[in-house]
Amino acid sequence: MDESVLAQLLDPAALALLESIEYRPSDELAIASRLRKDGMSPDLASELLNQAQLRTEAKAKFGPFAASMLFTRDGLAQATRLSVAAHHSRRMLATAPEIVADLGCGLGADSMAFAGMGGATRVEALDADSVTAALAAYNLKALDTVSVTQGLAEEADLQRFDAVWMDPARRTGDGRTTASRRLVDPESFSPSLTWAFSVAETVPSVGIKLGPALDHALIPDGWEAQWVSEDGDVVEVALYHGEVRNRPGRNALVHGPQGALQIHESELPADDEDGIGDLGEYLFEPDGAIIRAGLVTALCGPLGMRRVSGPIAYLTGDRLPEGTAASAVASYRIVDVLPAGIKALRRALVDRGIGRVVIKKRGADIVPDQVRRQLKLPAGDSATLVFTRVGEDHVVLLTQPVAAG
Repeated sequence: MDESVLAQLLDPAALALLESIEYRPSDELAIASRLRKDGMSPDLASELLNQAQLRTEAKAKFGPFAASMLFTRDGLAQATRLSVAAHHSRRMLATAPEIVADLGCGLGADSMAFAGMGGATRVEALDADSVTAALAAYNLKALDTVSVTQGLAEEADLQRFDAVWMDPARRTGDGRTTASRRLVDPESFSPSLTWAFSVAETVPSVGIKLGPALDHALIPDGWEAQWVSEDGDVVEVALYHGEVRNRPGRNALVHGPQGALQIHESELPADDEDGIGDLGEYLFEPDGAIIRAGLVTALCGPLGMRRVSGPIAYLTGDRLPEGTAASAVASYRIVDVLPAGIKALRRALVDRGIGRVVIKKRGADIVPDQVRRQLKLPAGDSATLVFTRVGEDHVVLLTQPVAAG
């Protein structure tokens, strides 16, 4: 969306027309035709249809609020889920700051949570992109404690803020006129990671949202790094410093159906080489936040598990975890250990009446789709095959998923 289309979209008549669209993918052509008959320019008609589609997709992140918001596709993809934004808000508002800045506010999800939960706290949101800032202002217009401006984070007057939340842009292009791609070098983020860390020299409370693939070596001493997953999806790593920091170091926060589970690096066993053992009755795949935070072995002692191989993030054991601990892993009952060769593996599966397989792998040099094609299984029952290592031996495990209890 360029600025000329944005201006057309923000016209009250266009917004009223957007409200009248009941979007269904099967009706796209009919909706587009009606918009053109109503006198909409081709660009505006296309954008109204796009907004109707994005509002439908945004319900997963914004719930009922999505129906009154405006989006860009890249902005929605990068937006914080409101449930996670609420977690950010609880952290950043814990010291009751007078003013909290949201630098790189995107479409406004975190500012929405700060304002909705912050009482008298004022929220100053800023984004470098003019269209994104305008959309954030629209999305936050009902919140009288929020102001939105367009500008660079590096030019903000940090002395004014009691707390700063940052979400550095991690893609090239503006997502509107050029194709965007993910940036790898943290110094190419906007603002750069070095600058973001330097904010802690001025502001009492600092939080930084980053992608979960962040290299552990980039985390400065004294900062808290929290990997967060929700319903099995690893959504971010958030770094905290100052008054909003809990314990320094790495931790994983897992939100699941049984509640929230948090694991800190202080819970890692003293000797990381201990705990490798034979296969038990179950195979466990730790939640992605735990894997990203490097805390897999912290589960072994409390949950009675052991590793299947030193460098591999699978665990095994003889009992299923209960309560909130069940959120820490996906569980599979080990039915059998099968031969790894395609011909022998196919024969073993056919003999057991298996005709549909989900293929998982860790520590195995295979391409799951290619293996599935090579197996050419006839119709039959479903199972999960896990290509991995037990100790130093490559194995194929025939498993069945176990629902979290």
